[in-house]
Amino acid sequence: CRLEICTEKKTILSVEDIVALIGDKCDGVIGQLTEDWGETLFAALSRAGGTAFSNMAVGYNNVDVNAANKYGVAVGNTPGVLTETTAELAASLSLAAARRIVEADEFMRAGLYDGWLPHLFVGNLLKGQTVGVIGAGRIGSAYARMMVEGFKMNLIYYDLYQATRLEKFVTAYGEFLKANGEKPVYWKRASTMDEVLREADVISLHPILDKTTYHLVNKERLAMMKKEAILVNCSRGPVIDEVAVVEHLKQNPMFRVGLDVFEDEPYMKPGLADMKNAVIVPHIASASKWTREGMATLAALNVLVINCFTTFSRERIKQMKKFIYSVLGFVIANRSKHCHPFSIHITGQDQAIPSMG
Repeated sequence: CRLEICTEKKTILSVEDIVALIGDKCDGVIGQLTEDWGETLFAALSRAGGTAFSNMAVGYNNVDVNAANKYGVAVGNTPGVLTETTAELAASLSLAAARRIVEADEFMRAGLYDGWLPHLFVGNLLKGQTVGVIGAGRIGSAYARMMVEGFKMNLIYYDLYQATRLEKFVTAYGEFLKANGEKPVYWKRASTMDEVLREADVISLHPILDKTTYHLVNKERLAMMKKEAILVNCSRGPVIDEVAVVEHLKQNPMFRVGLDVFEDEPYMKPGLADMKNAVIVPHIASASKWTREGMATLAALNVLVINCFTTFSRERIKQMKKFIYSVLGFVIANRSKHCHPFSIHITGQDQAIPSMG
């Protein structure tokens, strides 16, 4: 078994870069969400003998699954391990926007603080307000639980499917509060997304990205929201019309956003970086040590399992599992900021094989 890590000094690899790195022999590739895995790349991987591709992400909007099927390449992703970490960042952005933490931090660092004032960086109290969740899957539900239990917020959510476990959680927590002499919290399942936008004080977006959710939040829907609402996005950038958001922020200084993802990553639309009422971070929702290690492990095992169970004996599989677990520790510990996810080349020989990182 041979594993190679790409150390190209580029943050984002082009399709041409990846084709060259795949080379003439490659059994499987671990890529990342910045890469465009479509017809060209799956054809190149298939020609090189590859049968597996794993996206080091829970989403796979950068992957053309039909093209993968066409060339006989199995596709994997890394769900589950991102849930709590991503929800935590969404909660962090909600709080940072509500209490104007980034603005206050910049104010202090600039040496502008000369004493307490009653109107200095007045923000929004979250307790007793309503949090809105659009897309109540694993991450959306985890975020909702954090906001309900952490800040005693009421919940309104919209999803195509009923979030029964989330509803039971909020109901039970409301009963607990009531039993202890506090005002209970409540939940509501909205019949439309617009209902969430109109009623919620904080709205967090957690849908998948496809044709139906592109620019889900646009100029018209921004106008539906409360003037002092907070909009958070840790899903995918194109879910929001970023140009419309910039204009809305300009016209409504008490409206705030917390964004981890952007429409044209790694770039932002003109004007967004200048908005004091925007908290912006560089797609770090899954960036906890535990989660990134888990993502790397799942991504590697996706490729390993597909190749092993189609190629080798049980004994060979055991040997390779042992190898992959040992090498993952090294990769995670030594990966520089310019290293890309790696590809696994499963062969019965020891010679070097060109590979993609």
